Amino acid sequence: MSMLRVHILTLFPEFFKGPLESSIMGRSQSNGHVAVEITNIRDFAENKHNRIDDVPFGGGGGMVMQAGPVVRAIEHARQKDPELHMIQLSPKGRPFNQRIASELSEKSALGFVCGHYEGIDARVEGFMDDSISLGDFVLTGGEIGTLAILDAVTRLREGVLGNPESALAESHTGDFLLEHPHFTRPRSFRGMEVPEVLLSGNHGEISKWRRQMSVIETARLRPDLISKASLSGDEIASLRDLREKSEENNGKKT
Repeated sequence: MSMLRVHILTLFPEFFKGPLESSIMGRSQSNGHVAVEITNIRDFAENKHNRIDDVPFGGGGGMVMQAGPVVRAIEHARQKDPELHMIQLSPKGRPFNQRIASELSEKSALGFVCGHYEGIDARVEGFMDDSISLGDFVLTGGEIGTLAILDAVTRLREGVLGNPESALAESHTGDFLLEHPHFTRPRSFRGMEVPEVLLSGNHGEISKWRRQMSVIETARLRPDLISKASLSGDEIASLRDLREKSEENNGKKT
């Protein structure tokens, strides 16, 4: 797989300095798996004060980023890399998830436009390929969302993770199940023991235990996902038994 090319358009380039130099993001660039270029949208303002925002037509609080500087920044980025899949970070975008991360990881080049203030002039939407939201909440700007998406996408690129199997059994990957619990040394910590099956060396039993725990954890923490998962008859019966026991215990407590 070729190098992923990333172009970030932002009013705050300094925001990205630390995160992009750290951990997997830093290593992926050093190893040539990802190349990131950051552009300051203010450089495309056409006034002596580099102003890029103005009051909204129709009134209302806050300021709106003007279409001109943003579009000129987008066009500048596309001239450098015509293959850019340009993404606007917006609370109105499609909610980001692992499926979208996988979809974006197949792209050769990604562009991110980070909005601020009350948002960007709506006429900019015609210059975008995509609109993505981190969830049903509002952030000050698109920078945090860009970092989150870029991290999730980068780790799916070939060669970025030291062990490619690390990304295969994670939560929200594949079968809608959350990942099983993990343990490491020491075997005993403040009276809490590592499950014996993990010490047995029996990989078949370990695999069965991990699957069972994934099902249980998903049912407990994300019941909205368990209905989408492909469960065997035995797993469905086991969950039913667990629910009945839980209801029975709750009844005894009251």
